[in-house]
Amino acid sequence: MIAARMRKIDASGIRKVFDLAAQIKDPINLSIGQPDFDVPDAVKQAAIGAIADGFNRYTVTQGIPELRAALRDTLVRAGRLLPHSTADVTVASGTSGGLLLALLALVNPGDEVVVADPYFVMYKHLLNLFHATPVFASTYPDFRLTAARIEPVLTAKTKMVIINSPCNPSGAVSGADELKDIAALCNARGIWVLSDEVYRSFCYDGPCASIFPLAERGLLLDGFSKSHAMTGWRIGFVAGPPEVIQEVNKLQQYTFVCAPSVAQKAALAALSCDMSSALASYRKKRDMVFNGLKDTFDLVKPGGAFYAFPAAPGGDATSFARKALERQLLIIPGNVFSERDTHFRISYAATNATIERGLDVLRSLA
Repeated sequence: MIAARMRKIDASGIRKVFDLAAQIKDPINLSIGQPDFDVPDAVKQAAIGAIADGFNRYTVTQGIPELRAALRDTLVRAGRLLPHSTADVTVASGTSGGLLLALLALVNPGDEVVVADPYFVMYKHLLNLFHATPVFASTYPDFRLTAARIEPVLTAKTKMVIINSPCNPSGAVSGADELKDIAALCNARGIWVLSDEVYRSFCYDGPCASIFPLAERGLLLDGFSKSHAMTGWRIGFVAGPPEVIQEVNKLQQYTFVCAPSVAQKAALAALSCDMSSALASYRKKRDMVFNGLKDTFDLVKPGGAFYAFPAAPGGDATSFARKALERQLLIIPGNVFSERDTHFRISYAATNATIERGLDVLRSLA
């Protein structure tokens, strides 16, 4: 009765924990990657104004022109898009929606796609859904994705390399030299690079570099869920060669139709918001987690995003997560994000008080 493709797709381990949190009284929730600050008032007011003005119908599939133009200008100013580039931009229903459409447009059944391990959960499952083959380049123990770690897993079937910097779940940030080497490797082999930069606003030790301007065959993904806490608004975008974006738009016509109209107006306002206070706040949270655990756990200091990925005592993350759950602490075992189960993910997208409670429990279990 159920389609055969579903046999390769598990229910999200993160969502299981999310559902579990609703059943626990006063949980210490360090599991979900959702900012604890609110959407800026200017964004809310833009959405309210759009609703009041009757901007509630479908938009053009690729997104309203003023938002697409503003996104392009923003990318150019940040050095993520070369001024003379012919790249086009389309607005998607969240970065995840953009990811799905981008993979559908480029990846054939049987193609191999290189993914850093550990990885964002959606990469593996979407590739399995499309009958492509995820190929894992291990980045343990330092979580650095380098050309030297990618090259050994490349084959004649390799179609794409996915870059996620800053990385979910490790918080690793790829350096400019690392990205330059990866781009050179992929360019020489004619391999596509898909750069997922949705956590780019959370780079704590200097600005994040982007591989997109360096890739001869490249796509860039980003959105507003993390940077502006707009997780429920489902608004993101894809940038890439016009011939690919044309196919992405074609697919969007028959899937999402368009990104939510009101959210598009809100995103336009979001581009003008100063979010530096959120970055400063989350840098302090990063430091709180690292300094609170570095003497007890094997932990690589995260450079970005809002996650830490410590090694589990005894090397069994699932067992350790169960022990934490007995103390009302919700964390995610590493096998949700990896072919290994040796580490666990902490999300410090939480109040400082919640983080401190969680750190106390973790230190007591170590």
